[in-house]
Amino acid sequence: MRLHFRTAGESHGKALVALVEGIPAGLAIDAAAVDQDLGRRMQGYGRGARMKIEQDRIEWLSGVRAGETIGSPIAMLIHNRDWANWEEVMSAEGTPGELRRRRVTRPRPGHADLVGVLKYDRVDARDILERASARETTARVACGAVARKLLAEFGIDVGSHLVSLGGIRATAPSPLPTPLNAASDASPVRTLDATAEAEMITRIDTAKKAGDTLGGEMEVVVHGLPVGLGSHVAWDRKLDGRLAGMLMSIPAVKGVEIGMGFEAARRPGSEVHDPIVGATHASHLHTDPVDATHALHPHADARGGFRRLGNNAGGLEGGMTTGEPLVVRVAMKPISTLMSPLKTVNLATGTEANAVSERSDVTAVPAMGVIAEAMVALVLADAMLEKFGGDSVAEMRRNFEGYLASTGARWAEIRDTPAPEEEA
Repeated sequence: MRLHFRTAGESHGKALVALVEGIPAGLAIDAAAVDQDLGRRMQGYGRGARMKIEQDRIEWLSGVRAGETIGSPIAMLIHNRDWANWEEVMSAEGTPGELRRRRVTRPRPGHADLVGVLKYDRVDARDILERASARETTARVACGAVARKLLAEFGIDVGSHLVSLGGIRATAPSPLPTPLNAASDASPVRTLDATAEAEMITRIDTAKKAGDTLGGEMEVVVHGLPVGLGSHVAWDRKLDGRLAGMLMSIPAVKGVEIGMGFEAARRPGSEVHDPIVGATHASHLHTDPVDATHALHPHADARGGFRRLGNNAGGLEGGMTTGEPLVVRVAMKPISTLMSPLKTVNLATGTEANAVSERSDVTAVPAMGVIAEAMVALVLADAMLEKFGGDSVAEMRRNFEGYLASTGARWAEIRDTPAPEEEA
């Protein structure tokens, strides 16, 4: 079975629910592994007051017993501590069409408010914004944490770091530090550039005083992937398309780049494509600093016996992994809730008004990186299940190890077989 996930809940509702289906039995996991990523999502300079209220923790509802998955759907509950302040407004009980306190009739430019009330025929934009809120991504991160745990069983590590915020670009070291998240999480904006960090914090403070918001870019990097995840044979199996679709579903994300990305369109092919060499001729290359797959399976080659002299492709060719690190950049627009609101229309009166100002962040780009990690982990876990299957982790591991042991073997046999003598 392939991996599926669903989330439910509203921003100021009683709780969020995260449901993951398709995780094989026998995966060791505890609540702390999920809570760690939920805590990372709440960090970052420029976050709003909501982060001081919530202390996100999961409660297992199903699918885990005695510290292991049992093969059935995994359900997790995440309570909203702010529910106590919103129960009267958000309660499911009441009269259909009842007008409640904190009704929203001044839609925010850039948000789902206006289109949502028109599409779903509502008289209160709160019916829209409560679900459209990025609070929903808390449940996504919980699902992604389970997927990340499955990937770790096969030596696959998912991390991220900030590359720009508010127009200020960071310069990342090469190679990136390992483990990546340990280094990026140490920064209040999750960047690896201390000079840029100071400038970004100043820009956030300036934007906050002006009642404005800031966007930016995060880069997700995945080490330890085997060659051949995804497929070229059908559009919906191409891994780059699956990654882009998942990442674009994150609220406020407006762009996704893989590898060199848009820059590849500006250069000739000789400067874009990564030359291929055999592994025996690649000893001088900088190797993957987190080749955990090799550490777990020292007699296997996750790249099939070949290497690239660069990684402009970002670890993907033809919709499939190459075995090189996967590199994906995600661009987030500024949050649409401004403390100095833009002009809009009051839907109840038809007159000009200032947009509603819900409690919000100045920027959530660092947290978006954690969400992007979760989305990437879910796509990759799905691709691993597609490729290696298995009702248990043990069965999946046998399939995985057999694949690594055989990948590229046919070409090695051909090279080792003497060529027939040519006729005179």
